[in-house]
Amino acid sequence: MASASTAPPPPASLKRIVTASLIGTTIEWYDFFLYGSAAALVFNKLFFPDSDPLVGTLLSFLTYAVGFAARPLGALVFGHYGDRLGRKKLLVLSLLLMGGATFAIGLLPTHASIGTAAPVLLTVLRLIQGFALGGEWGGAVLLVSEHGDARRRGFWASWPQTGAPAGQLLATGVLSLLTALLSDAAFGSWGWRVPFLLSGVLVIVGLWIRLSVDESPVFKQALEQAEARKADSAAAAEKLPLVSVLRHHWRDVLVAMGARMAENISYYVITAFILVYATTSAGVSKQTALNSVLIASAVHFAVIPAWGALSDRIGRRPVYLTGAVGVALWMFPFFSLIDTGGFGNLILAVTVGLVLHGAMYAPQAAFFSEMFATRMRYSGASIGAQTASVAAGAPAPLIATALLADYGSSTPIALYVIAAAVLTVIAVGAAKETRHRDLADIALPTGQEADRAPAAAEDARTA
Repeated sequence: MASASTAPPPPASLKRIVTASLIGTTIEWYDFFLYGSAAALVFNKLFFPDSDPLVGTLLSFLTYAVGFAARPLGALVFGHYGDRLGRKKLLVLSLLLMGGATFAIGLLPTHASIGTAAPVLLTVLRLIQGFALGGEWGGAVLLVSEHGDARRRGFWASWPQTGAPAGQLLATGVLSLLTALLSDAAFGSWGWRVPFLLSGVLVIVGLWIRLSVDESPVFKQALEQAEARKADSAAAAEKLPLVSVLRHHWRDVLVAMGARMAENISYYVITAFILVYATTSAGVSKQTALNSVLIASAVHFAVIPAWGALSDRIGRRPVYLTGAVGVALWMFPFFSLIDTGGFGNLILAVTVGLVLHGAMYAPQAAFFSEMFATRMRYSGASIGAQTASVAAGAPAPLIATALLADYGSSTPIALYVIAAAVLTVIAVGAAKETRHRDLADIALPTGQEADRAPAAAEDARTA
């Protein structure tokens, strides 16, 4: 009899699950990226008006980075309950938290109205955003990975990943439209609030779709096995998912963290920092910079499933390594093209960068899912991914902006991304290929059965 992970659900059911995950992650990333774009364009003036323009940008990016600091906490909390209660319930909660915080930002008074309380409230809402996103990613990719056909897991699991460029596309598109229609004064006065308030409508749509899907069959199977063990008086008490992850999967957590370095840093340099670099150093207008990210994000969305499908054919590691090496090689041409100030060159720079980023991002969902046992998979994948984001994506625009301020050159920024790529190559190179693993079969050998091993055996194994 086929296991839960190898017996694919009916096509209509799988497509509904993929659609629900994609729409949910698109809304979550729309909310998260909207903040990043606003931080680069207007938050320095609205919430830090007394600062030098570049210092104000640094401060707005600092509040942007705070959201990443909350993501590991979200990963811990959502991972714990997601491994105990299921993926679906936690995904609904994450969507409500993210949407509510984003909507509240749209209603927030600025520094001109309430003084220093404005950036404080902005930071609190950004923390809530980060906390919600820390729990969203793991649940969304696992819901698809654990439903899908093992032979095409890389392809199907890459669709929730397209939520990132789709969210970026939506956020940038709305901002681009508003900046085109409104004067700078109108946009700075009230126009910037519209995309944040729009989040309320998007969350209602996302909840309606997300509530319609079923829980992961692999999780249901693992939960039934856990309940049967609890009925056995000889079985040891089940450990917390976090404890089990750190005990049995600490190497996989480190691999996931290393794999995220180049992926995370390159993405935020290419999509968020470019709005600062292109407008201040290359003399490009805000509209032109936004349009280049908009076009490139559309291409990014299209290539992610293709990279995911390729990872099903040749493996997760070769595709991931292609992206890491490619991003490293592209960084100097990337900035050289932007320095020309030409719109076509700007589009080329961002598009190639995001296509190469997609080679890392696409197989990531299946790759990380295949590393961990079922009853600790939400915790393991989320902790590995979100802890890395604190050191990678969170400070990336901040570090890049500081390097630009100190050196007045893009060279240190390019070297920064290249160093991250080296770390990723080392981490992924040290990992085992995972594409043939059965998600249901991972549960017993590395998970709860090991927890019941005699103390002497554990001592012998760790000696």
